[in-house]
Amino acid sequence: MKSATFYHAGCPVCVQAEQTVAHALDRTRFNVEIVHLGQQPARLADAQRAGVLSVPALVIDGAPYHINFGAKLSDLAK
Repeated sequence: MKSATFYHAGCPVCVQAEQTVAHALDRTRFNVEIVHLGQQPARLADAQRAGVLSVPALVIDGAPYHINFGAKLSDLAK
């Protein structure tokens, strides 16, 4: 099963992307984890290592896909 991690910061753009993209993934094919970086700031390093530059972003099997634009990851680290 492929892994998919959806990173977001809770902003309206991120929430809409989560509802549209992350919840649309076939759970029989993807192990989906949703990470709210505002609530889980310790996961910022994981997102950075995965190549996430902005949120919302979806990382599937190590490849980051940036969706729309909510916030730069560097701004969340401040």
